[in-house]
This record gives sequence, structure tokens and C-alpha cells, in this order.
Amino acid sequence: MPKGKGGRIRGIVAGRGKVYEALKSRMGKTRAAKIANAGRTKADRSRMAKKAARTRRQNGQ
Repeated sequence: MPKGKGGRIRGIVAGRGKVYEALKSRMGKTRAAKIANAGRTKADRSRMAKKAARTRRQNGQ
């Protein structure tokens, strides 16, 4: 949720607001919204998690 306001975040898929808020401080509103909205289904989120794990492995983290 946006700090100081109630209700949903406009343009973000229901249930993905916390993801958006977490990413927004690191990468900006537009990029965070694209990532948050990409996870509409379980399959989408699973694909994103696998891609993130692969990226972390490449970067040696």
C-alpha cells in the first residue's frame, strides 16, 4: 500500500501491491509496475522466480 493512503494502487494487479512497493524504491515506478503486473498467475511468478535464480547464479550471488 502507498504510505499514508488507503486502498489499492492504481494500475497494479490485485494482490501484487506489496511486490510493487518493495521494487519501487530500487528501480522506479514504471519498471516495478511491469514486474509486479507480470506475476498475474502462479505460472508467471514461477517463471520469474526461475529467471531471478538464474540471474543470481550468473552474478555469483
